[in-house]
Amino acid sequence: MKNELLYSFFSDDDFLDISNKIRTMEKITSGEIRVAIKEEVPFSKRKKSILDLATEEFYKLNMANTRDKTGILIYILLSKRRFYVLADSGINEKVEQKTWDNIRDEMQEDFKEGHYLEGILTTIEKVGNILSQFFPIKEDDTNELSNKVVV
Repeated sequence: MKNELLYSFFSDDDFLDISNKIRTMEKITSGEIRVAIKEEVPFSKRKKSILDLATEEFYKLNMANTRDKTGILIYILLSKRRFYVLADSGINEKVEQKTWDNIRDEMQEDFKEGHYLEGILTTIEKVGNILSQFFPIKEDDTNELSNKVVV
């Protein structure tokens, strides 16, 4: 059954909570946050690294097309318990990948403790707070990317 693994971790209400958290955090930053939760790697992509998979998803979601190159993807691969936080070039000019790796590691710990929704919500909040320091909301800011969770 499709999404069986996904729904053993999350409910539809959880997805709504995640979308709402993204919307809330984007009120303080011009950054664009997306969350992609994948159950497993397709057979044809099983040799790809988590970075490769996240990068593919990043471009598939048109996240590289934001005005200021401030898209950031929180990528979760449930079956492998792998996570990656991938930022666009505008963000990378100001924030080191190590910052996102630390946040990723904290989310991984939350998952290990069974705090799946809380782990994602906390991660979105941390990402949003960091982005707000470097990319505060602009007067003419528009929501360039959907806040819906990608599954």
